[in-house]
Amino acid sequence: MGLVVVLLVAAPAASAAGDVAKAKDRLQAVEARLSSVSTQSEIAVEKYNQASSQLEAVQAKIDENQRQLETARKNLSTASDQLVQRAINMYKSRDVDVIDIVFQANDFDEFISELDMMQRLGNSDVDTVHAIAAYKREIKDRRVRLNADEKTATRLVADRAQQKNELIAMQADLQDLTGKIKKQIKKLKYQAKLRAQLALQGYSGPIPGPVDPNSPGHPEIVNIAQQYFGVPYVWGGASPSGFDCSGLTMYCYAKIGIGMSHGATDQQRSSIPVALSDLRPGDLIFFGNASFSHHVAIFVEGTTCIEAPHTGDVVRYGTFTGRDAWIGGRF
Repeated sequence: MGLVVVLLVAAPAASAAGDVAKAKDRLQAVEARLSSVSTQSEIAVEKYNQASSQLEAVQAKIDENQRQLETARKNLSTASDQLVQRAINMYKSRDVDVIDIVFQANDFDEFISELDMMQRLGNSDVDTVHAIAAYKREIKDRRVRLNADEKTATRLVADRAQQKNELIAMQADLQDLTGKIKKQIKKLKYQAKLRAQLALQGYSGPIPGPVDPNSPGHPEIVNIAQQYFGVPYVWGGASPSGFDCSGLTMYCYAKIGIGMSHGATDQQRSSIPVALSDLRPGDLIFFGNASFSHHVAIFVEGTTCIEAPHTGDVVRYGTFTGRDAWIGGRF
């Protein structure tokens, strides 16, 4: 029997240890990849921010250039009006040749390019108009260049945004995968521990996953059971007039709407196995082995339980150890 037990424990334990090792190796690889991608995503975010700032700067220059263009247009219009008015005034005070030139010209540029008119109006006046016109052309040329810069910066922002979003999505996936692998490792460790504990009792059934750490179990069962302290042990009893061990647990759980059969072995087989180290208040503790549980108690905390121990005793607090209790159970 000793050799059989050793084989039952050793083979699954070796397999479980190998699974845990593989999961840890995978976790290490994923975490290394996550670290690399996290750095890349930080760089991508910074590059995206820089590109966005560059685009904002170009757009600000475009806005300023537009304001300058509007000013140049107004100044050119004012100077042109003043120049025409001066020509008309010269006509009124001098000869007809000036107004002839005005009416013969096809446009204002042709008008001011006439040498005779330049001489009549004065080079300084015409130079002023030409300077404003040149400034206007320069602003228009600058607008073309800035529009090209804006398109380039806009494409850069889009490219940086795509890179940033792809890396952030990859980072999120790796973080999710890391969490799943950690849960898997926890589950494998739990199963290895529970498998070893069950194998010592000759249990060969399926090994459950870890109990939900957020599950409180049924702590209210402890309060219910305390109400029956002092009730005498009665073999086959399942009422406040007398309880045996499984009668007490069956009666208390019935109070919260959970039905179970009258018998420790049946209660164990219908419950979710829980390692003794993972018990929550209200869980059941089974004594015996995988083939037969001869006693059941209600877990309180530490090594304390509530039980209907045996004939001649009453419902009360008791204690248990890993040597006499073999497994826990949860409903």
